[in-house]
Amino acid sequence: MKWFVYSPRYSANFGEHVFRTAKYRLLTEKLLKEGILKEEEIVEPEPASWEDLLLVHTPEYIDDLRNLRWSHRTIRSELPLTQEIIDFFRLASGGTYMASSLALENGLAFHNGGGFHHAYGDHAEGFCYINDIAYAIRKLQKEGKIRRAAVIDCDVHQGNGTAHIFRNDPDVFTFSIHQEMNYPMPKEKSDWDIGLPDRTSDQVYNTLLKEAVIKIYEEHSPELVIYVAGADPYLDDLLGGLSLTKEGLKERDEIVIGEAARREIPLVVVLAGGYARKVEDLVDIHYNTAVVLRRHLDEIHGT
Repeated sequence: MKWFVYSPRYSANFGEHVFRTAKYRLLTEKLLKEGILKEEEIVEPEPASWEDLLLVHTPEYIDDLRNLRWSHRTIRSELPLTQEIIDFFRLASGGTYMASSLALENGLAFHNGGGFHHAYGDHAEGFCYINDIAYAIRKLQKEGKIRRAAVIDCDVHQGNGTAHIFRNDPDVFTFSIHQEMNYPMPKEKSDWDIGLPDRTSDQVYNTLLKEAVIKIYEEHSPELVIYVAGADPYLDDLLGGLSLTKEGLKERDEIVIGEAARREIPLVVVLAGGYARKVEDLVDIHYNTAVVLRRHLDEIHGT
């Protein structure tokens, strides 16, 4: 069964940057080594077409990206603007769409990439050029595969771009649990925001999260959940200020994925941020998310 979306082309060169794209390769290698993943279960995505990206992004902004043009729309990315990097974001958008499609078929899927929730419809922000989350939802809606979706965003930073893109869409419920006194400032308004104080612990975080997730799943009845499983709520993250442990983050994954699986709601994981001081910690956190998802996938299919 195909459940894991990844491409070696995700190793884009961001230069000396706190966002380490090597995590995608390292995670894949660890999952294969530990027997959680098999080579035949990996799907390599196709890049999103420029035409399809207009479902989310404005023509002016897409024109800037196609021509690698620095403008007021691209300058806030905090990334270099190269062909390799734009190709990376197009490919990641195709990856989130592909993984979402697999989730609709199999119940759960994992995208070893994506989660670029700071990109707005008309400009880049916060290490994000293209909003793959919004792209996947809009494309699936256009194809008639879903109508209602929910975004459960557990990155340490609010998913401001996603919230803004779906601000007037009653069919897409946006939820973000994040550190309040952190980027972005000011925040956008999601359908439901939980802004946490600095150094929030595992217990407080997961109690609030579980109450919210159950309420969203039961009241909104999404046909697809995109789970933004950021690793940056971790206590030793360079860009975060919460105090979650690896065990607490794994419990977080169990809440979001497990509650969806029990209700037979298709769910796809995207990785989003993660800037742990030690790259091994970063890979461990994403690895644990994949382990939780794989266990529930096996339960769904009786394997």
